[in-house]
Amino acid sequence: MTRILIAGCTLTAVVGLLAWGLFPDPLPAEWTPAQRALIQSLSLSRLPATPGDPSNAVAESELAARLGHRLYFDQRLSGNGEVACANCHQPQNYFTDDRTLAVGTKTGFRHTPSLVGLAYSPWFYWDGRKDSQWAQALAPIEAGHEHNLDRLQVVRLIAEDPLYKSQYEALFRPLPALQAAPRAASPIGDELLRRNWESLGTDLQLDINRVFANIGKTLAAYQRKIKPGRSRFDDYADSLTESPAVIPGSLLSKDELAGLALFIDQAQCVSCHNGPLLTNFEFHNTGVLAIARQLPSMGRYDGIRLARQDEFNCLGQYSDAEPVQCTELRFAKDDNELVGAHKTPTLRNITETAPYMHGGQIADLQAVLEHYNEAPTSMLSHNEAKPLALRPVHLRQLEAFMTTLTAPLQTEQKWLNPPDG
Repeated sequence: MTRILIAGCTLTAVVGLLAWGLFPDPLPAEWTPAQRALIQSLSLSRLPATPGDPSNAVAESELAARLGHRLYFDQRLSGNGEVACANCHQPQNYFTDDRTLAVGTKTGFRHTPSLVGLAYSPWFYWDGRKDSQWAQALAPIEAGHEHNLDRLQVVRLIAEDPLYKSQYEALFRPLPALQAAPRAASPIGDELLRRNWESLGTDLQLDINRVFANIGKTLAAYQRKIKPGRSRFDDYADSLTESPAVIPGSLLSKDELAGLALFIDQAQCVSCHNGPLLTNFEFHNTGVLAIARQLPSMGRYDGIRLARQDEFNCLGQYSDAEPVQCTELRFAKDDNELVGAHKTPTLRNITETAPYMHGGQIADLQAVLEHYNEAPTSMLSHNEAKPLALRPVHLRQLEAFMTTLTAPLQTEQKWLNPPDG
């Protein structure tokens, strides 16, 4: 009996040593110079100034931001008078919501992405079908399941509200005369809207489109102010200029530091979630299941084609950019590798923005990490991610690290509330 116990203990020790060799503690005693540089590159201290948008001449205008701010919270910007941009992109929820799929006038087809730091992105929507923040802002207004309003009624709202009218005309040109026009019209929508649109002269159609585009530009001017705030991780990353030692303390705990070590190395998270906003703004197929009751999304494969066809894109007549300035659109990748690929979201405030993925298919962070650990076969094309073989403790450490990325927004409180009056 004694021999059996000794043999059992010895076998346990050997298995334990083998496991330790296969799965070493991810927490090093000291960061290497390369690791320090990589960690520091993720700090908000390295975030450059908000990039300009040559397609939007009023992107930095304070008056445009004020007009966009008011429109953002205005439920009159919807067909039923009950839906504003803020219904789905809620400031109190880091400009997303807690729903699986967005709900406007009806339940939509995609999960609501956050707007925090989005002005740094060259592409918008999960599939990148819009190439500017102002062009993106226009699409929900006319989408039947979102705001369900047509562009002529948007112009009428601006013309019939004295404050909107004065602010708009101070920014742009005088509004077109609409007395002889029908109440509602749009080149998209139902048959009546399209017929009304065709009844308008070409010049009036162009004028309406230009006003509509300008409204998107004011909404973008407002949304450019929505920026992430410094988190515990940023303070820790900046502290590495003084010492490379990995010392758990007041900034990050041992588990959080171990999660950081995994994040930049064995877990491969930093391959896509890099830079101060923890996203490369690129598109990847990571084998996420299709949204319930929907066919698998073609993702970026369709998105880039839609972006090129969009009348409000950077190269279109309503853009303020010169063609040479539309680099992203002109040289965007377009091939079969983009099938099923969706945009990499920011990890800033990720613990507060569940559920996850383009359709809200994954309920919590634990399940997200398990998904990447397993890297299942993709329903379309191929899964770019590979199985990680991380232990449960490693996944818990990664999740612990994610909590260090949450912080109040670096946005004045006045922009986070509906405007007065």
